[in-house]
Amino acid sequence: MTAAEALPLLPIRGAHCDDAEEIARLLSQLGHLTTSQELVQRWPAWAEAGNSALVAPRADGTLAGLAVLHRMHVLHRPRPVGRVTALVVDLDVRERGLGRALVDAAEAACRAAGCGLMEITSHVRLVDAHGFYAHLGYERTSLRFAKTLEA
Repeated sequence: MTAAEALPLLPIRGAHCDDAEEIARLLSQLGHLTTSQELVQRWPAWAEAGNSALVAPRADGTLAGLAVLHRMHVLHRPRPVGRVTALVVDLDVRERGLGRALVDAAEAACRAAGCGLMEITSHVRLVDAHGFYAHLGYERTSLRFAKTLEA
């Protein structure tokens, strides 16, 4: 029996601030180095802006996966846009359908929030993820350019 089989997953649920340590661990796997303390500090304003996250908990309290969701109102669309800005499945449980389950749950949450379009952002270096998203029916529709702004 593998470690992943020994740690059964519980149903996907909404994340809460108490998950910050595990969320920070998972985000670091994507290269988003942050601490649980930083997440706890940002959480109230982030959640108040209508954002949320979904997690896939294990029975031992650790998290096997995470989807971070944002909802945006843009002037050129009649309904809000839902966006997954981070999706990560822990290394030991990849390729078992959890990524698909998190995307399905994210789509359902955004649909329930009135969103008319779903987007997923993914770093250009995550080529395998791009194939995964295409397999789920997502199309590359635009390019995103980023620039860090000094305070």
